[in-house]
Amino acid sequence: MEITKIETNYKRKLFFSKSKINPKKYSDKIENQVINIYPEITYQTILGFGGAFTESTGYSIKQLPLDKQNQIYEDYFSKDGLNYSLGRLPIGSTDFSPKSYSYSYKEDLSDFTIEKDKEYILPVVKNALKINPNLQFLSSPWSPPKFMKTNKMLTLGGKLLEKYKQTWANYFVKYFKAYKNEGIDIKYTTIQNEPNAVQLWESCLYSPEEEIDFAVNYLHPILRSNNLNTKILIWDHNKEKLFSRSKKELNTNKALDAISGIAYHYYSGDHFENISLTHDAFPGKILLHTEGCTGYSKFNQNDEVTNGEIYGHDILGDLNSGSNGYIDWNLVLDNKGGPNHKLNYCNSPIMINSNKTDYIKNLTYYYIGHFSKFIMPGSKRIAFSRYTSDIEVTSFKNPDNSIAIVLMNRNNFSKEYTICMNDISIHDNLDSHAIVSYVVR
Repeated sequence: MEITKIETNYKRKLFFSKSKINPKKYSDKIENQVINIYPEITYQTILGFGGAFTESTGYSIKQLPLDKQNQIYEDYFSKDGLNYSLGRLPIGSTDFSPKSYSYSYKEDLSDFTIEKDKEYILPVVKNALKINPNLQFLSSPWSPPKFMKTNKMLTLGGKLLEKYKQTWANYFVKYFKAYKNEGIDIKYTTIQNEPNAVQLWESCLYSPEEEIDFAVNYLHPILRSNNLNTKILIWDHNKEKLFSRSKKELNTNKALDAISGIAYHYYSGDHFENISLTHDAFPGKILLHTEGCTGYSKFNQNDEVTNGEIYGHDILGDLNSGSNGYIDWNLVLDNKGGPNHKLNYCNSPIMINSNKTDYIKNLTYYYIGHFSKFIMPGSKRIAFSRYTSDIEVTSFKNPDNSIAIVLMNRNNFSKEYTICMNDISIHDNLDSHAIVSYVVR
């Protein structure tokens, strides 16, 4: 048996620091400060981890020298990097685009083209696929074209006009086929990014009834008739309404047949219970985190640990509640947290320095990596018990039967513990504001 411990500890300047652990034989006398791991009890299967291929990400990467560009792809998509296996693709522009655009401006869609994506999005996707050919993609629109909407704008909400529902479904199909022609298969799609929000940037409102009507009666049938296997996920908004929205939409056999899962975002708080409730109510459906980020912190070192722990806490809570995967927001941004055509700046795990010669990895990069590097696609969450809530825990059995255990301490004090699993025990100490992963082979 081989056990590797990987630690990230900001104050000690440890980042994915590796050490070999010699376990002891388990003894019944061990009673206190115990974390039990039960590999025989399994829960949901993991699709993977990843980030969003926005225009701003492609623009930012392109500012760097070629060798630095290539290193970013390795840092995210190689097994030595974060081992990302999922990617989110915007259908048209987002706030993280240098400017707004659609793929078509005509009612018959005769001018439909993804040419704009060939500038900043498709090159990044193709380079990522060279590193990990097994990458799977989810797409999300921020807004239908102006002419399809009640407010005749891409921004400030508005709704999809009834008469354009079929046209909008046709637009999705054209997008999927255009990307397929580029060698990119879209495995999943959502109906609308944040359908409950009127934003200054690209946005569109859908009630539960409107979203499920479009999914079931327009998008799902045309996907089938075009032999496209793209799976539909609803919601794609915050967790506080995850359960109530799912109940309202997935209330018919047609809906249950058409919808493969529910996507959600981070921004309204933990609501881990809603993930559990939704998982229990719809056990066959995918639950996927599709967006989350922290606000632009101007590289303030005091914010690094806070931001890392925001990610760590959210991922731990989501996974333990039944989530099947975690997609972060922008993969890469510039040193201002953009570009963003509405100045809605935020952080990303990798950011370009001000003179565009190199990039920095924020602490969030490492905190995400404590999950994505060691919890493989196809792994199953396994049971655990812990002696204290001061240590946040999750554990997984990988397809190769290795065990991945992640522990995080958000407190100002260290915590001692003994991990007990089958016939072994590991006695250790988790420093304050540190995160560790164990891989048991």
